Amino acid sequence: GIEFIDSYVFNKVEDIRFNSTVGKFVGYTEHGVKNAETWNKGSVLAQELGELERVCKPNADLHYSAILDKT
Repeated sequence: GIEFIDSYVFNKVEDIRFNSTVGKFVGYTEHGVKNAETWNKGSVLAQELGELERVCKPNADLHYSAILDKT
């Protein structure tokens, strides 16, 4: 399958990540964990899931077939 990852980096350290397989934000620092909890409860998660449906899924087949054509 195809996985969508959206990372948020602060001072060269990954702070928080959205992973489509997990379906929510995960924090990797103290600040990131707090933000992940907040983002997963509100409209930020809904917006991220909306982008996944609107942009990623329709285009995934196009990109995947283009990659396979090159191999």
